[in-house]
Amino acid sequence: MTSTPLSPPRAGDEAVPATHRVGLVLLALAMGGFAIGTTEFAAMGVLPEFAAGLGIDEPTAGHVISAYALGVVIGAPVLAVLGARLSRRILLIGLMGLFAVGNGLSALAPSYEWMLAFRFLSGVPHGAYFGVAALVAASLVPAEKRTQAVARVLMGLTIATVIGVPFAKALSLALGWRSTFAVVACLAVLTMVLVTWLAPKDAARPDASPLKELGALKRLQVWLTLGTGAIGFGGMFAVYAYLASTLRAVTGVGAELEPVVFAVFGGGLTVGNLAGAWAADRMQMPAIAGLLLWSAAALALYPFAAPSFWTILPAVFLIGCGGGLGSVLQTRLMDVAGEAQTLAAALNHSAFNTANALGPWLGGLAISAGFGWTSTGWVGSGLAIGGLLFWSLSWAVDRRQLAEQAAARA
Repeated sequence: MTSTPLSPPRAGDEAVPATHRVGLVLLALAMGGFAIGTTEFAAMGVLPEFAAGLGIDEPTAGHVISAYALGVVIGAPVLAVLGARLSRRILLIGLMGLFAVGNGLSALAPSYEWMLAFRFLSGVPHGAYFGVAALVAASLVPAEKRTQAVARVLMGLTIATVIGVPFAKALSLALGWRSTFAVVACLAVLTMVLVTWLAPKDAARPDASPLKELGALKRLQVWLTLGTGAIGFGGMFAVYAYLASTLRAVTGVGAELEPVVFAVFGGGLTVGNLAGAWAADRMQMPAIAGLLLWSAAALALYPFAAPSFWTILPAVFLIGCGGGLGSVLQTRLMDVAGEAQTLAAALNHSAFNTANALGPWLGGLAISAGFGWTSTGWVGSGLAIGGLLFWSLSWAVDRRQLAEQAAARA
């Protein structure tokens, strides 16, 4: 993939090195990731508050979380296809504008039914934003640094789990749950300003078309890569969804220490994101396999580590490190999607939200069957191994194609 030049320097920018300008663009894109990560994870943290505020019980309020995830799954492919011909800079601004509107309306929701609708709307631009932002980030750097550039964009999401979510929870307790969504809307507007100011101006793509984008769905490697994420990433979510309950029922941790554990998890996400991207820029497919094996082992360790606060901390950190899979699969999709780059990149986040639904569902089944809170670790480990099976099929297809090409040249 060739690099796309940055826009010409403006007055006062002439002395700024090009590498610094690239860093500023990535920071602007990461700000959007921070806003998205804050609303996605903080919505789970403030669920009791908005359930009480809307006069519903907590299980019913959980449907609001599902509505957001459904918006991601549906919105990612639809907006990617519809926006294929647009300038990526303009598309990013529009997507973040829609995200700002959805969260602003969530802060004003008068009832449960309206909250469902507004959270669905908030989720619609999520996947397309990350997909397009990843393509822009990858276009600004040499090919051997693509995954690291994508990881820097996704780092906004991982940092949100360390800083944004605890802040949103504290804000909700101090000013009410509506303030959480209002602040996210403001972060989205800030992202629009930064992208408008810093992102390189690129031309519209009149040669792109919905049919070309949909062509990604004909490629076996695209489906195998999406399957790797949808199954393999489900393991992490199986544990994360029930982590607070496990801390209380098994570890014996009070509510005051729960944020520490979640912050450690976020720290693992950040480290894994950066380390996984570094490895993937050197050996992409082995890096994917390594991250899946890492996750399977860390998740299998979780049931043994859960009884003690001092052992569950490193276990949760190690599980978080497996989250580095996200940026690696994002770049893998760029390589196997052909001309359908926008759709494939956006579908990556549909796959992860599928994992976000699958993991907690299977973990919940294990808990309901009487296997205990820590059984989510075994479920998660099994899902990571399932993702590895999809990777194995993808690797085998690569080997076969390379052998066929070698035979044709001979």
